[in-house]
Amino acid sequence: MQSASDLAADLAAHAEEVCREYLSNGKRQGRYWLVGNLDNDPGRSLFVKLTGPPAGTGAAGRWTDAATGQHGDLLDLIRESCRLTDFADVADEARRFLSLPKPLVRTITDRVASGSPDAARRLFAMARPIKGTLAETYLAARGIADLAGTDCLRFHPTCYYRPDRHSPTETWPALIAAVTDSTGMITGVHRTWLDPDGFSHANLGKAPIDTPRRAMGRLRGGGVRFGIATDILAAGEGIETVLSVRQALPDLPTVAALSAAHLAAIDLSPALCRLYVLRDVDPAGDTAVKTLTDRATRLGIDTIPLTPSREDFNEDLMAFGADALSNHLRSQLAPEDVARFLPVGV
Repeated sequence: MQSASDLAADLAAHAEEVCREYLSNGKRQGRYWLVGNLDNDPGRSLFVKLTGPPAGTGAAGRWTDAATGQHGDLLDLIRESCRLTDFADVADEARRFLSLPKPLVRTITDRVASGSPDAARRLFAMARPIKGTLAETYLAARGIADLAGTDCLRFHPTCYYRPDRHSPTETWPALIAAVTDSTGMITGVHRTWLDPDGFSHANLGKAPIDTPRRAMGRLRGGGVRFGIATDILAAGEGIETVLSVRQALPDLPTVAALSAAHLAAIDLSPALCRLYVLRDVDPAGDTAVKTLTDRATRLGIDTIPLTPSREDFNEDLMAFGADALSNHLRSQLAPEDVARFLPVGV
């Protein structure tokens, strides 16, 4: 029985035919299919790679929308263009296109190894956009109201949680964040289980369980990415930390590495000229900043730490607001980046 990765590979072998079916207002240019967006509007913002290996760097079927930062494989393209939310429906549509029969038992199709990158991609595909969900409420309670460019975040109303291997599985609502590598491929997800009874200062909106945050898949080097980094990037540990800085600097491309250890090891593009490191004020954060700074310096990348007034930037945002955070960050940015990334009038 075909796995999700098998389906994606079969679609990639027919990448141009997929584009002609689902993005018919586009056109081929060299090794790419160009179209305006996933709504099939004319234009050149979204590009799909038509040739390349079946998987990995430069794979056929990988696509990116330069205007929105969205990216994915051809299963993602079918899901978005057909407005599908359930992965089983996406798989059925892919099989219809490929003229493959439906599986006999739909509920157990495409089994993947627990905790694997394939399992992470499956979970992300099964989640829904966060607009109007408890995930949006959770972020708003943390002072994060501007969610532009956060397509890497989704919501799952009944995400599995197992305290340990001896305990029964529970279900809790969860914020799901896609972890991507430098090519835009989803290699993992981060789950923040949420309290269905809402926000409280005791748990800050997270579910009342022992470990309300867990990651799965392949994480090293990757991160949860917001915006498209070219020459400038800001990197931090937590999703809320990074999103807090984006409330003050909405055009600054950022990545959340999810831990101090992963921040120190994050992949750095050779095209980067400057890297801002969002500090968490604790010993682990100090070590991560030093290690990452040393690596970036060896690559010829100018590195500037950004330091919060409190323990982290989300505490700053909640205590002082976005305008005050903008003013606090202004003095720490390189002069040429102030006009580039601070909103007009701030």
